[in-house]
Amino acid sequence: MAARRSKHLLPGFGVTLGVTMLYLVIIVVLPLLAMLLKVGGMGWPEFWRIISMPRSLAAYRVTFGSALAATAFNGVFGMLMAWVLTRYRFPGKRLLDALIDLPFALPTAVAGLTLVTLFSQTGWYGQFLEPLGIKVNYSQLGIIVAMIFTSIPFVVRTVQPVLEDLQVDLEEAAKTLGATNWQVFTRIIAPVILPAFMAGCVLSFARSLGEFGAVVFIAGNLPGLTEIVSLLIFIRLDEYNYEAAAALALILLLTAFATLFITNALQAWQLRYTDRTR
Repeated sequence: MAARRSKHLLPGFGVTLGVTMLYLVIIVVLPLLAMLLKVGGMGWPEFWRIISMPRSLAAYRVTFGSALAATAFNGVFGMLMAWVLTRYRFPGKRLLDALIDLPFALPTAVAGLTLVTLFSQTGWYGQFLEPLGIKVNYSQLGIIVAMIFTSIPFVVRTVQPVLEDLQVDLEEAAKTLGATNWQVFTRIIAPVILPAFMAGCVLSFARSLGEFGAVVFIAGNLPGLTEIVSLLIFIRLDEYNYEAAAALALILLLTAFATLFITNALQAWQLRYTDRTR
């Protein structure tokens, strides 16, 4: 009887499911439904006119291009960081491991102000970069830097647990058979961590697309040059142009659903691959 009661520490299934669904409807479904109704009420010609305006296309180019560049950097750096935290022991390792999660805890507006200060003409980094002709503040490079800072933990935290669970005896067995370090990595380690690595990159890309607070402070927000989609949506809302804001938001929503689908597919692939290798 005690064992049976221990399985139900929370209230019954109906209560917990009801509370969960109520929260989901209020926080997620209703706002999305309101946005879809707003878009559906404008008609296809008006919707296409809004999302295909030169200013909107420029915002897409800046946002998606910067997100792709940030994801590419995070893929390389995040993979190396996960490898270092998993395979090596050194003083300050726990501190470095904790700092990886700092972008999750730090308000994005604070991150943006910090980056602007660091890359200003008299900042710690800017005083060395600007004489070389490298301008970060108020440029697309600044947008990429802000996106990198806010999304780097996703790659590290998805790859790190897979590396920790990887059996080292497989690598040692391959080396005893004459395999080089590169062959061990490409044929034993890479196939195992690839699904998690790709999932982390997809999550990093999705976070970069929706970033707002850290970007607006460092971007300069020049239409056609450094204006991102999230800021353009905010501007349309400030102009009480809710239809245009909803149309632009729908583009980001569809992209988010696509990345979510890719992430779930990669996770399912990883589980199937792990089951086959056991």
